[in-house]
Amino acid sequence: MSTIRAKRKPSSRRLLPGEREKQIVSEAIRFFSEVGFSGQTRELSRRLGITQPLLYRYFPSKRALLERVYREVFLGRWDPAWRTLLEDRSRPLRARLIEFYRRYTTVVFRPEWIRLYMYAGLAGTGFNRRYIDMLEKQLLRRICAELRVELGLPDSRRARISPFEMELAWDLHGGIFYYCVRKFIYRSRVHEDLAALIEHAVDSLLLGAPTVLGRLLGRKRPPTSIRR
Repeated sequence: MSTIRAKRKPSSRRLLPGEREKQIVSEAIRFFSEVGFSGQTRELSRRLGITQPLLYRYFPSKRALLERVYREVFLGRWDPAWRTLLEDRSRPLRARLIEFYRRYTTVVFRPEWIRLYMYAGLAGTGFNRRYIDMLEKQLLRRICAELRVELGLPDSRRARISPFEMELAWDLHGGIFYYCVRKFIYRSRVHEDLAALIEHAVDSLLLGAPTVLGRLLGRKRPPTSIRR
């Protein structure tokens, strides 16, 4: 996954502690997204133009630095408004899902985000599991719950969201996410109209949801169609 980039000439200007910390984190994001989490802090320090002891003055261990990268890239870019948007029942679910994924992809569809995510999984850092847990609890379960409401099915507070329902939400989310993988990891050709791709993915879920969810929840007849 490594890429070749020009070495930047370190700045000789003396930085305030807050500025230096931001510089280290910013360069660490670039560095680990290029070489993976096996990258050495010695090389990172060289890129920054500082000594390794100085780097450890700000981050006492490599693990502490990686944790800060995780918080900056994955938690710092998480928007609580996403859940609010998904819960806004004054709008059709289709419109909510399309707008949510348009917002979400502006954050996730960046080379450093997806490369760090993939490297984290390969390195077994646990970052992916933590992010997926948050994604499922905050967003995917909400999508499942809103699907039930839209179709007039049992409320998720009375009937637990099943693993199969979660897989339906993952089918939607994973398909859109894999577009990002193909573009930034495999560097394969992808359809450039991402907005249209999101609409098609959402429609595929919603068109099949009445039949599939009706069967999963034991309905003899498929529930009503979803508003458009």
